[in-house]
Amino acid sequence: MKLKSWIHAARLRTLPLSLSGIIVGSFVAYNQGFWDTRIFTLAMLTTLFLQILSNFANDLGDSYKGADNEGRVGPERAIQSGAISQKQMIVGTVIMAACSLITAIPLIIFGTSDMPSSVLWIYVILALLCVLAAITYTVGKKAYGYNGMGDVMVFIFFGLVSVLGVYSLYAKQFDWSLLGMAVGIGMLSIAVLNLNNMRDHENDKLVNKITIVVSMGFEKAKIYHTLLIIGSLVGILTFILLNEWWLSLVALLPYIILIKHLSKVWKTKIPQTLDPELKKVALSTFAISILFLISTVL
Repeated sequence: MKLKSWIHAARLRTLPLSLSGIIVGSFVAYNQGFWDTRIFTLAMLTTLFLQILSNFANDLGDSYKGADNEGRVGPERAIQSGAISQKQMIVGTVIMAACSLITAIPLIIFGTSDMPSSVLWIYVILALLCVLAAITYTVGKKAYGYNGMGDVMVFIFFGLVSVLGVYSLYAKQFDWSLLGMAVGIGMLSIAVLNLNNMRDHENDKLVNKITIVVSMGFEKAKIYHTLLIIGSLVGILTFILLNEWWLSLVALLPYIILIKHLSKVWKTKIPQTLDPELKKVALSTFAISILFLISTVL
């Protein structure tokens, strides 16, 4: 029963989204003739551990701040349900932080082996910042998720760091033409968070969790959400066109689902009904990365 509770707390439905940037950055490198199975495996594991760490810490932080109450929508949290205590979640959070670093260290060593030592230390600092960011989203007096900075941090870590960061470990250099793809994945990741915040904005306001949605209001958040989806399309399409990877246009097929999703968002009057839409955007983002992967190996 306890194992089932921990699996529930890990929130498996959030994991595919976290892997999307790693898959895209890795297979751009593959297409260009750079590949290392060790780097791919360790990058995927590190990302999974960081996402689970973030989920554990989110559960913990929201429980301390009272955000996980009767008014919250979405799946019941582990601490909220009583399945896992706060002390147990602290231990789980520490273990996942350790796992993240255990896989990140060899990833950095392998990835920077032919690069200056200064680059190695930059990645070490980046790994520590990733762990810190995963924890402090909701944990601590200055948790950035409670101060409207969640969207910015998601864009940085799910978009820029995932795509550009992992690519450079393969290629030993930066490729700024990848920026469009990084922006695209980053914006889609923000869109998932924005949906979550739109769904919960009424309860968030009551517990003083000042997200961007709470700041701008539900109707303006729809405009913001639309710009995120369109911006992601422009970013990914720009990358494909600049590099003339015509076969990768197949990766845009999930936008058919995303356009229908936008129609649903605009028609929504009751925020709680947006919960099923989170899965649509998260899985569409993952589908984009998988279709992109397929297009690069064909």
